[in-house]
Amino acid sequence: MVAMSSSAASSSRTRMIALAVSCAAAAAILGGVLAGGDAGSAWQWLRWIAKPLTTLLILVAAALAWRPVSPRYRFWIVAGLVFSLTGDVLLMLPADLFVAGLVAFLGGHLCFITAFLGDSRFGTRPLAWLACLLVGGVITVLLWPSIPPALRPAVAVYALVLSSMGAQALGRAWFHAGDALARPARRAAVGSLLFMLSDSLLAWNRFHLALPLATLWVLGSYYAAVWFIARSVAQDEGSIEAAAMRPGGTR
Repeated sequence: MVAMSSSAASSSRTRMIALAVSCAAAAAILGGVLAGGDAGSAWQWLRWIAKPLTTLLILVAAALAWRPVSPRYRFWIVAGLVFSLTGDVLLMLPADLFVAGLVAFLGGHLCFITAFLGDSRFGTRPLAWLACLLVGGVITVLLWPSIPPALRPAVAVYALVLSSMGAQALGRAWFHAGDALARPARRAAVGSLLFMLSDSLLAWNRFHLALPLATLWVLGSYYAAVWFIARSVAQDEGSIEAAAMRPGGTR
């Protein structure tokens, strides 16, 4: 009964954080859309406040997750979200800190990959790797002529690491299909693939062709990505409650 009560309290807390994340994300997207490219717009202040706040709230959700997959997994996911928060701040500032932001997000992806390797070997499920690396490679090739030569090495390395994160997450979800980690692993895979989508949209909009309502599509997919990754820290509550109902399963 104690375990079930704790689970209910955790679910309530998660719902409250999810509501706060939704409001902050909506504010960040609204501020970005209405400000457009005008750095002096009053709407930029809404974006500057709400954009990092959203990621910070998502980070809190991961840090406070009840019954994590493992302490190690939570540590590396939270570390990755700290890097992502740093990247958010660097990329939204009026200064040209694109490379610094890229490095921050690169660190985040490496942390996520490290988390995924805790319960799956590197390169598990080669078909997942082939698919993600192929998608990442095609997008990079399409964007290559539009990327400034000075940025090409950094972008190429970033694309490789991002694709590897998606591949490891997808392979891990495939590996855990049907076991106790199936749902958390699936959430991590969805988040990682959404991260690939978000960064692809961002790169396309920055280097190739301006997208209509780019802020909506880039930030919307980005916040969904980090939310799913953060939620992958918690074990499946259904499995926990079932285990708690078994003799000796209460705490």
